[in-house]
Amino acid sequence: MDKSEGGCSVQLIDGDGTYNVSGIDHFIKEVKLGECGLSYAVVSIMGPQSSGKSTLLNNLFGTNFMEMDAFKGRSQTTKGIWLARCAGIEPCTLVMDLEGTDGRERGEDDTAFEKQSALFALAISDIVLINMWCHDIGREQAANKPLLKTVFQVMMRLFSPRKTTMLFVIRDKTRTPLENLEPVLREDIQKIWDSVPKPEAHKETPMSDFFNVEVVALSSYEEKEEQFKEQVASLRQRFMHSIAPGGLAGDRRGVIPASGFAFSADQIWRVIKENKDLDLPAHKVMVATVRCEEISNEKFAHFITNEDWRKLDEEVQAGPVSGFGKRLSSILGSCLSEYDGEATFFDEGVRSSKRHQLEEKLLQLVNPAFQDVLGHIRWGMLEKFKASFDKALEIGEGFSSASTTWLKACMDQFDEECAGAIIEQANWDTAKVRDKLVRDIEAHVSSVRASKLSELTSQYETKLHTALSEPVEALLEGASDQTWTTVKKLHGRETESAVSGFSSALAAFDIEEETRDKMVKSLQDYSRGVIESKAKEEAGKVLMRMKDRFATIFSNDADSMPRVWTGKEDLRAITKAARSASLKLLSVMAVMRLSDETDNIEKTLTVALLDSTTSKKSITASDPLASSTWDEIPSSRTLITPVQCKSIWRQFKTETEYTVTQAISAQEANKRGNNWLPPPWAIFALIILGFNEFMTLLRNPLYLGVLFVGFLLLKALWTQLDIPGEFRNGALPGLISISAKFVPTIMNLVKNLAEQGEAPPPATPENRRPSNNTSSSENPPEHKSASKTD
Repeated sequence: MDKSEGGCSVQLIDGDGTYNVSGIDHFIKEVKLGECGLSYAVVSIMGPQSSGKSTLLNNLFGTNFMEMDAFKGRSQTTKGIWLARCAGIEPCTLVMDLEGTDGRERGEDDTAFEKQSALFALAISDIVLINMWCHDIGREQAANKPLLKTVFQVMMRLFSPRKTTMLFVIRDKTRTPLENLEPVLREDIQKIWDSVPKPEAHKETPMSDFFNVEVVALSSYEEKEEQFKEQVASLRQRFMHSIAPGGLAGDRRGVIPASGFAFSADQIWRVIKENKDLDLPAHKVMVATVRCEEISNEKFAHFITNEDWRKLDEEVQAGPVSGFGKRLSSILGSCLSEYDGEATFFDEGVRSSKRHQLEEKLLQLVNPAFQDVLGHIRWGMLEKFKASFDKALEIGEGFSSASTTWLKACMDQFDEECAGAIIEQANWDTAKVRDKLVRDIEAHVSSVRASKLSELTSQYETKLHTALSEPVEALLEGASDQTWTTVKKLHGRETESAVSGFSSALAAFDIEEETRDKMVKSLQDYSRGVIESKAKEEAGKVLMRMKDRFATIFSNDADSMPRVWTGKEDLRAITKAARSASLKLLSVMAVMRLSDETDNIEKTLTVALLDSTTSKKSITASDPLASSTWDEIPSSRTLITPVQCKSIWRQFKTETEYTVTQAISAQEANKRGNNWLPPPWAIFALIILGFNEFMTLLRNPLYLGVLFVGFLLLKALWTQLDIPGEFRNGALPGLISISAKFVPTIMNLVKNLAEQGEAPPPATPENRRPSNNTSSSENPPEHKSASKTD
C-alpha cells in the first residue's frame, strides 16, 4: 500500500491478474470505507497506454498514481489495476487506474487482460472515464470500439443492468468544436450497441438502461498546462456529490453497501477471469483503420492551414466573393487526391469509409463559408429590391406592377450568382436560401402594402370624421322633424364620395376582391359609427338640451325678446308650448333613424307625458313607457329607452318647475304693484274720522314739524328696506325679510346721521392759508390774481 502525498492507494489486481485480497481489506480499513454505507462512488479509467490516464487522475482527484517520464520514452507505467481514494471529494469516491491498452510490453497477449480489466471496471464502477486522443475519434482500435463491443456483449450476459456512466475524455483537443466531435462519438457508441448480439432478455433493451454517455474535452497537458488544469478543475466539480440526483451517477442502480465492496469486487473478478468468449477484430483491419485515420487527420489538418483556403475564408467573411464555388472545389479536390494517393494500399473498405469521413469533415468545415456566401447574395438582392421598389413607388409606378417587376429581376440575378457558388463535391441545395429571399421580399412588400393601406384608410376616415362629426352635432342640437332625414342625406352623400375615392385608390394595390370589399365595408361601418357615436354623445346631453330649449321658448317671445311678466300673458299656453318643444327634442333623440322606417315615438311620448288626460288614462290602462325597448325598434337603434325617457321627463319637469313658479310670482307681484293705494271708501273714512286730528295739527304747527321729521324717517326706511320689492314675492316672505333687515337699517341711518354731524365745515378760498413761505413765493402772479378775482 502506498501512503505518500496525495492519498492512500493500493494495487487491487497485479499484472498477472491476481486479486490482492489482503491489500484491499487493509485499504478499506484505512479509508474507513465500511462506515459509508451506500454513500460512496467508484470511478475508473481506461484507454490507450501512455495516453495520460494517471496524469489525468492525479490532477483530477488529487491521487498519487505513477506517471510516465516523457524523457524516457513511451512505456508501460501502470501495471494491473490500482485503487485510491480521491482527495477532497464528497461523498467518499474511489478511483481505479487501469493498465493501458495496446501496450508493447504485453505484445499480442495483452488483449485478454485488457478485456478483463475493462469489463471489471464497467462492472463495479459508477463512472468510467474512457481516455482517448482527439485525433483518434472515429478509429476502430484507438477509440476502443472493438473493446467496447466485446464488453457490452459480455456484460449483458454476465450482469444485470446497473446504469454505469461512461465519461469519454477527449485529450489534446484541437480547434474542432466539441459540438462537432460529440455527435460522431455518440453515433459510434450507439452503432456498437446496436451491432452487439443480445440475449433474449435484452433484445429490446436500449443502451440507456445500461449506460449514461457523457463527453468532455481537455487541452494538451504539455502544450497548454494552465488551460488543462483549469479545465480539469472545472471537471472536478462534476464529481462533487456525484451520486446525488442530477449528478454524474445520480440514477445508478444495484449499489453494493460499502462494507461488502471488497467481497463483491473479488467475485466479479473471478467471473470475468473464467470467461473465454472474448474476441478482437482482425489485426489487418485494425492497422488499416489506424493508418487511414492518421492519413485522414493529416490531410484535414493540412487543409485547415492551406493558404488558399484561409485566404478564401477571409474574403467570404469580408463580403461577397466572385467564383467561390470554382475556387473551393479546386482546393477540396486537391486534398482528397492526396489522401487517395497515400491510402491506396490499405483495405478498400476501411479506405473508402475514411475517405468518406474526411470528405464529410471537409464539407462540414467549409459549409459555414458556403452559407455565408449565400447569405451575402441573399442580403444584397434583398437590399436591391427594397431600394428599387421604393424608388419605383416614389416616381408614381403602380404598387402591383412595381413589386412584380423587381421581384422577377432580383430572383433571376440571385439564381445566377448562386450557380457560381456551388461546390462540385457537395450536393448542397440553395432552395432554402432562395425561399428565404422570396419570403423576405414578400414580407417587405406586405409591410409596405400594409403601411400604405393603413395611411390610405386613416386618410379617408379622417376625411369622413371631419365631414360628419360637427354637422351631425349641429343638426341634433337643433332637433326637428327633418333632423334625421337631413342626417341620412348627409351620411349617404359623404359616405358615397369617400367610398368612391377609396375604391379607386385600392385598385392600384392588387389585393383580393374579398379583402377590398372588407376594407370598403369597414370604411362604411366607420362612417355609420361616427354618426352613432355622435348621436350617443348627444343623447347623453338630452336633458341639458331640453332645459335650454324650454328656457329659450319660455323666457323669450316670438321676436326672441326677453318676456316681461305683466300678468296679461297666457302662462299655461306658453308653458305647454315650451314643454312640447322640449318633448319634440326628446322624441328625436330617442332612436337613430338612418333607415326609411317610420315610428310613432313622438306620439307615444306626447300621449304618455304631455296630454292632460294621461293621469286619468293611467288608472285604467298600462303605461306605454314602462318598457326597456320601443315597439318595432331594435336595440341597436335605441339611444334612449322608454323608461329612461320617462325618468328624463320627470327630472326635466322638476328642474323647470321653478322657472314657471318664478313667472307666476312675477305676474302676481306686478298686479299688486299696480294696486298699492287703499280703496276710495277707505280714503273717505279716513278724512271723516281724522278731521279732529287734522284741525289739531293746524292749531299747533310744532306737530307738523314732528310729523315732517317722522315722514322723512319713514321715507328713508321705505327706500332702504325696498318694501314694494320685498312684497312682490308674497306677504309672508316680505314680512319675514323686512323684520330681519329692520334693526340693521335703523342702526345704519343713525350712524350716517352721527357721522354727518361730526364732519367739519367745507373749506372756502378765504379760509385757505399757504402751508409755507416757499409755496407762497413760488405761486405765479396769474394764480394770485385769479384767486382774488374768485
